[in-house]
Amino acid sequence: MSPDIMPNSRRGELTIIIPVRCFSCGGLVGDKWEEFARRVKEGEEAGRVLDSLGVKRYCCRRMLLSHVEIIDEILRFYEEASKRKLPR
Repeated sequence: MSPDIMPNSRRGELTIIIPVRCFSCGGLVGDKWEEFARRVKEGEEAGRVLDSLGVKRYCCRRMLLSHVEIIDEILRFYEEASKRKLPR
């Protein structure tokens, strides 16, 4: 299993691991990702969600705002590449 992926024991699906700490200041941001993503997906404004979660520094806000879950795209290319491999 890739170090970027871990099983989600609650739902039996895979989730992406956001960095635990901000790269710049070391503040905790990983514990806020699930609630942030859920609330933004529901239509709440990202800036207000970050304010309510207590994320004040712009470096920490960047960590949450710029996180992209690209594992679905990567898996698609991996699956296609494995189909093209020729048997020896």
